[in-house]
Amino acid sequence: MKKFFVWLSISLFPLLALAQTATDLAQDPVVEQRLIHIAQELRCLVCQNESLAGSRADLANDLRREVRSLIKGGKSDDDIKKYLVDRYGDFVLYRPPFKPLTWLLWFGPVVLLIAALGILFVVIRRARRTPDETVINPARKARAQALLNDSTDQP
Repeated sequence: MKKFFVWLSISLFPLLALAQTATDLAQDPVVEQRLIHIAQELRCLVCQNESLAGSRADLANDLRREVRSLIKGGKSDDDIKKYLVDRYGDFVLYRPPFKPLTWLLWFGPVVLLIAALGILFVVIRRARRTPDETVINPARKARAQALLNDSTDQP
């Protein structure tokens, strides 16, 4: 049993290298609240489905540190967002601005939904138009009946 625990502790020891330090918090709670408010409106560039506030990626930690330093530097929320958009593009915002460059982001899901409904409508209409393939002409029906009768007559 002792060997097992020794082996277990030796095998888990390399996992300590993966441990990370806790993220640093601002000394000022007002700065931290402002950081959280701004970071919730920004998208993590690594995770893409998480806000910058909720992501644990290294890049998100770096961006939060950058936003924190901009807040301490006296920048407004709009200035910080503009800085990040200039650096990373409109994709960094959860609600990108409405402009020709982002029309696909705004209208893409609606266009895809309309296209899917259109395809579904066409498929259903074609299925109703096609003749029923189970209709058999009388000559084939008689031949099939004769074949069935022949197979039942044989032992």
